[in-house]
Amino acid sequence: MKPEKMSRPNEGIKCVVNTCHYYMSGDHCSAEMIEVQPKNASNTQETDCATFITKDQANM
Repeated sequence: MKPEKMSRPNEGIKCVVNTCHYYMSGDHCSAEMIEVQPKNASNTQETDCATFITKDQANM
């Protein structure tokens, strides 16, 4: 289940992925919360934003 999309940006999250459904101009995120995984990541390259969905997927 994906989080709700807020009408205002979540000020605690910066996102530059402009292909994401939750992206807002100014590099903001409109997801009410995000999930970053995997649990045992040891560096930035091993992490993944599990909240990401494309704008096209959101309209399905």
